Amino acid sequence: MNRDRIIQMLALVLVIGGVGAAAGLLPRINDLSQKYTMRYTDVAIEGAPPIVTLGTVIGALRGIIVDYLWIKVHFMKEKGLYYEVMADADMITKLQPRFPAVWAFQGHNMAYNISVAHNTPEERWEWVKAGIDLVRNSGLRYNPNDLLLHRELAFWFAHKIEGVADDAHFHYKTELAREWHSLLGEPPYELEARIEWIKKVADAPGTLEEAERRTPGVAALVERLRSELSPYEQRFKFALDSTFLRVYAQWQGVKGQSAYAQLLGIGQQWSPDSESAVFDAIASDPEVQDALETLIAHVRRRVLIDEYNMDPQLMYEYTRDLGPIDWRHGQAHALYWAVTGSRRGEDRVRALEDDIFQIVNNDRLQIQAMQGLARWGRVSFDPFSSDLPSRLPDPRWIDVIDKYWEKISFKHRDTRGMGADLFTGFHKNFLTSSVRELYRSGEHALAQKYLDRLDSLYGRGAMLPDVKYAMPLDIFVWKSIEEEYEFQPHLAPSDVAASLYYAFRVGIGNDRPEVFREAVTFAKRITDLFRHSKYNLYETKMGTQRLADLIEQLEVSVYVVFAQLMVDTSIPLLERLIIYARVPPELQLEVYDDIYPHVLQQFESSELSLTKLKIDVVLTPPPGLEEHRRRKLQAQQAREERRRAGEIERR
Repeated sequence: MNRDRIIQMLALVLVIGGVGAAAGLLPRINDLSQKYTMRYTDVAIEGAPPIVTLGTVIGALRGIIVDYLWIKVHFMKEKGLYYEVMADADMITKLQPRFPAVWAFQGHNMAYNISVAHNTPEERWEWVKAGIDLVRNSGLRYNPNDLLLHRELAFWFAHKIEGVADDAHFHYKTELAREWHSLLGEPPYELEARIEWIKKVADAPGTLEEAERRTPGVAALVERLRSELSPYEQRFKFALDSTFLRVYAQWQGVKGQSAYAQLLGIGQQWSPDSESAVFDAIASDPEVQDALETLIAHVRRRVLIDEYNMDPQLMYEYTRDLGPIDWRHGQAHALYWAVTGSRRGEDRVRALEDDIFQIVNNDRLQIQAMQGLARWGRVSFDPFSSDLPSRLPDPRWIDVIDKYWEKISFKHRDTRGMGADLFTGFHKNFLTSSVRELYRSGEHALAQKYLDRLDSLYGRGAMLPDVKYAMPLDIFVWKSIEEEYEFQPHLAPSDVAASLYYAFRVGIGNDRPEVFREAVTFAKRITDLFRHSKYNLYETKMGTQRLADLIEQLEVSVYVVFAQLMVDTSIPLLERLIIYARVPPELQLEVYDDIYPHVLQQFESSELSLTKLKIDVVLTPPPGLEEHRRRKLQAQQAREERRRAGEIERR
């Protein structure tokens, strides 16, 4: 073997050795890059988006440019130049697309700072939606495993849309419900049916070719839709996107889901030569029903993935494993993004001990979103109405929170700081308030269930037993009420009002008379509590009794709350009119004159005025109205005489 061959062999051995050593170091390098979040995703072979190459080409100069832009953005923000900030922030996202903070900054700027600079709800909503879309559809595509962006997105849904700090929050809630009603339609109420409903979307074919293989006839249906709708392209250009789903949702409403569509006779107004009539003819064809169902599920799946960057499989799993999620509710989206952030980003954050608080805060968002769904998670929405979405409590979420607390408190049992105690305190307070709210709403069986749960965890079943929760349900509730009202009597009217609101909407509106009876009993009992209170005998220096006004307010609470409900524009007008028709005549008599002008104005500005219905048909004058008016006038005159007599006596 000559000298050159020996050198070649030695070089080959060195190369092989170097490759082997590098392979041995690779797992450690991968672990460190994941620990310090230095990779685009958790999978090393996945590359960054093409936009990252821009920063790579610039090289070291990129850092100087980004630093300059951040300083400039900071000073412009201090001056309130929010629009000017956007251009520079956009440039930073292009130079550093894997820097989550800039996406969060720019999204927050749109959703909060710029939105409130506008005066109309419609303009504000466009900016709130733009901020959400930026982070959801762009920022998270570049940073799919970042916990910060998931948590920020969850917070915006929970605070900006579901909160009440923004004057336009009612409009945000309506637009979100409208958007997602069009996308997914009306979900079934029963949990098992709702799970199957969203599972159809998760299991839907991902391509048209797959849809055709699953249900022969899909391709022919698509071609028929495209061909027969082509003459109307100026008004409706056919495409398998969210616009197509909106047309389908409107068609479903006309065909029977929407009470307003039926009252307005929208389907009867279609011109035979219109895109609506053509779509109706195709969608109503019995021969295409299987193909149409498969096509709609496919389009919903693609729109969720392509237009909303949401995973239908995760949406199904969360509905199956957590509870009856209604995607028309902002807290449903807060829950989705917070839970998804935990699944995708926790491991990257947990490695950095100083950032453990991010996990705790994200978990708090999850359980707070569930609490919001428990309080107002039942959504009813009519796309043909201008009314706000109807929202009612959904007690099914109480069980969800109870079970989730066990998981979350175990998870944080060793977390620095408060750890599990933070969630245990929430759980105890939440169950206690749920017992009271359920009891005052007439849901006594459920209230007893959660009182027993409190007793098993924090009462006689605790490490240090306590008999606080061992008493009968009514005694427990009234004891806590008496203790609270002794120091805060002003809370009584709001408790009674909340109870009666629920009673009218669920007890009367949903035909559950026992709920209404229990709520009225609750209101009367609170009135008696104050009427016989020792503080009721106390007179002030002005010669008035301390609780006299409060007692008078409570005594007429049923009538006052019913009158307030009938003019409350946050409740759909049709729902209020149905409740009015079902209440006893004596209630109608008490409020008719007070509510008539307000309801008439709302009726004339609503879609109902376009129907054949008249206000006196839907708001019928109760029998004995004239006699009631005379008695009411006499009572008012008698009260006025007593007041004048009292003034003379004091003088």
